[in-house]
Amino acid sequence: MIRLLALALALFGLALPAASAQGFKVPADLVKASLVGEPSAIRPGVPFTVGIRMVMRPHWHVYWRNPGDSGLAPEVAWTLPAGFSAGPIQWPSPSRIPVAHLMNFGYEDEAVFLAELTPPATLAPGKPVTLQARLTYLVCERECVPGSAELRLTLPVAPGGTSTGVAPGSMMLFEAARAALPAPAPWPVRYGAENGRLQVHLAAPPGLAASSVAYFPYAEIAIENAAPQEARSDADGLHIDLARGDSTVAAPTTLPGVLTFEEATPDGPVHRAYAIGEAPSATAEATAATAATNASGAATPVPAPDESLTLWSAAGLAFLGGLLLNLMPCVFPVLSIKVLSLVSHSGEPAGRVRLHGLAYTVGVLASFLALAGLLVALKGAGAGIGWGFQLQSPLVVAGLAYLLFAMGLSLSGVVHLGAGIAGLGDGLTRRAGLEGSFFTGVLATVVATPCTAPFMGAAVGFALTQEAAVSLAVFASLGLGLALPFLVLTLWPAALRRLPRPGAWMDTLKGALAFPIYATVAWLVWVLSQQVGSAGLLAALVGLVLVGLAAWAWERGHGAGPAGSWIARGTAVAALAALAILTVGLDRDRAGPETAQAAAGAFTQARLDGLLAQGKPVFVNMTAAWCITCQVNERVALRAEAVQAGLKARGITYLKGDWTNQNPEITRLLERHGRSGVPLYLLYAGPGEPAVLPQILTPGLVLEALQAVPLAAADRSAALTDGRP
Repeated sequence: MIRLLALALALFGLALPAASAQGFKVPADLVKASLVGEPSAIRPGVPFTVGIRMVMRPHWHVYWRNPGDSGLAPEVAWTLPAGFSAGPIQWPSPSRIPVAHLMNFGYEDEAVFLAELTPPATLAPGKPVTLQARLTYLVCERECVPGSAELRLTLPVAPGGTSTGVAPGSMMLFEAARAALPAPAPWPVRYGAENGRLQVHLAAPPGLAASSVAYFPYAEIAIENAAPQEARSDADGLHIDLARGDSTVAAPTTLPGVLTFEEATPDGPVHRAYAIGEAPSATAEATAATAATNASGAATPVPAPDESLTLWSAAGLAFLGGLLLNLMPCVFPVLSIKVLSLVSHSGEPAGRVRLHGLAYTVGVLASFLALAGLLVALKGAGAGIGWGFQLQSPLVVAGLAYLLFAMGLSLSGVVHLGAGIAGLGDGLTRRAGLEGSFFTGVLATVVATPCTAPFMGAAVGFALTQEAAVSLAVFASLGLGLALPFLVLTLWPAALRRLPRPGAWMDTLKGALAFPIYATVAWLVWVLSQQVGSAGLLAALVGLVLVGLAAWAWERGHGAGPAGSWIARGTAVAALAALAILTVGLDRDRAGPETAQAAAGAFTQARLDGLLAQGKPVFVNMTAAWCITCQVNERVALRAEAVQAGLKARGITYLKGDWTNQNPEITRLLERHGRSGVPLYLLYAGPGEPAVLPQILTPGLVLEALQAVPLAAADRSAALTDGRP
C-alpha cells in the first residue's frame, strides 16, 4: 500500500504542474482585455490614439506604474507594421487599494490605458493595417494571478487629406479615459523633508475644500505607502505630509507624482487629479516596446539572450550540469538509495545489474523529457515560469515531503517496501525489481529540480528559447549527465566487484541513511512555510502525521488475522483519504504575495530602475526558498563579513528577488539574461549591462567582482546596503 502511495504521490508531483497551469491562465471572466481605436480610419503620418481596455471582476485590481507595496504594473509590447511607432502609456490616476497591512496603487473594475501611435507618412491608403500588442499584467484580490492577452485591432487607411472622425461607440470611452488622466498641476509646488517626513506644498487657492487627499509618488520606495497621509489647507495653500520610505536612501529633494482629492463645489463633490512635477520619461514598470516588421509583415524576432550557443554547445553544457547535479545536496537522499541499490544487486549476474542501470537511466530521461515538454508547452502558452517551476506550488512541495517521509520510514524499518531497496518503487511488481530502478530515476529527477548546477543556467535558458525539438534534446542531455555515473557503475564489472557483499551491515546503514531524508523533509516543510499561511503549515504537519499513521497501520495489518488486518488497512486508507483532503486544501491558504515585495531590499523592477537612474551600483540576488544552491550561496558567500563590508564600502545597494512563489516580474528579468531559473546574480557597476556572476559563489569570487565598483562610489551614493542577504 505504501508503495502505491509513493507511486501516486510521485505521479501527482509530476502531473500537478499540468493541472496547476490553469493558474497561469487568467479565467476568462477575471480580466477582459481589448485593444480599441479612437478614429474610424487612420491617415498617413497623422498620430492617432488607441486604448488598452481592461475590465476586471469585482474586487479584483490591476496596478498603476508604481504598484505600491506589492504588485506589478501592466506592460505592453507592440508589434506594428513597418514604419509605425508607439508612444508611452498614459496612466489614469490611481486609487489606494489596501490589502491586509499593505497599500497598493491601482485600478478596480475598469481601466483604459491610452497610447499614441504614429503611422509613416508613406503609408498607402486603401489597405487596412493590423495593430498587435501583447499585454502582460498581474491581477489580484488577496491572491494574485499573472496573465497575458494577445490584442489585435484592424483599421482602414484613409487618404491624407480625408477627415476620418471617431469610430462608432468609441467617443464616450475615450472621453472618460482622457478625463481619468491627471492634468498638469495649476499651482506652483515645493518640497520639504524633516523628522523622517516628506512634505509637498502646493500654492493652491486659500480655502480649497479638499477631502480624501491621496498622493502617489512615481518613485516606488520614496514613501511608506500604507502610512496615513496628512493633508491640510490654509492661506498658503495645500500641504501634504508623508511618512518617508526607505531610510537607508537619502531623502529626495523632489517628489513628483499624482495628487488626487475630492473638491467640494456648489454642484457637489468633484474628483480632481493633478500631475505634480515631471514623470519619468521611460520606466520599466510599463514600457511601450515596439517590434518593427520586415517586408513580409512578420515581426522581427528579438535576439535570444544566448545567441553564441548552438545546439551542440548547449547540449554539452547541459551534460556537464547533469553530471554535477549528482554532487548537489538536493540529490543526496536519492544517492543513498542508489548506493544501497548497487550493494543489493552486487551478487546478481552482470547482465541483470546492467538492466538496472539502464532502467534507472530510462527513468531519468523519461522524467526530464516529460518535465521539459510540460515546461515548453506552458511557456508557449504564455506562462511566466522556468526551471523548478513546479516547486512554486505548495501541493508539489507537500507531496515531495510526504513521499520522502514515507521513504525515511521505510529505511527506518517502520514499514517494509519489499525485499529489494533499489528505489522507493522497487517491488511494485514481483518481478526482479527493474520498476524500482526506473522509479529511482524518476525520483532523482524530481528532487534534483530545486538545484541549479554550474553550466545548467545558460543551457536551460537557451533550450527554452528554441523550438521544441531542440529544447527536448538539451534536456535529454541534462538527464543523461545525471544518470551517467550510476549507469557507468552498472556497466563496469570491475567497479561492481569492489562493492561489498550484502549482509547484516546493510540494516544499520539503511537506518542511518534515513536521517538525511528526514532532514530533506524538514527543509521542504520550511519551504512550504514560505508559501502558505499558518493554517496551511499546520495542515502540512498534520499530513506528515497521517503518512506515519498510514504506514504504521498498514504494517500492523500483516499477520494480524482477518479482523485485525481489515481494521488496520481501513485505518491506513482513512489516513490517506484525510491526507488527500488536507493536501488539496493547501493551495487555498497561500501566503500573501505582497509581503516579500514590500520588505526593505526586496527586488522590484521599478526599484532597480530608480536606483540605476540615480547612478547607484546595485547587486541583485535572484533566489528561492526551495533552491538549495541559492541557500548555500547566501550562507557561504553573500553573508560573509568580508562580502558585507565590500558592499558597504562601495555603496552597493543589495536587492533580493524571491522566486519562491510565482512572480512574473522576476521571470522576465531571468529571461532577459538567458536564464530559466534561479540562482541569478547581477552586479550593476555602472551604466550598461550588468556583470553576471557564476551560479556557485565563494566569498573570494564575489569580492573579486565587487572590485569593478570603485570605492569612490560610496561618496557619490548616500545609500548603503538595502538589506541583508
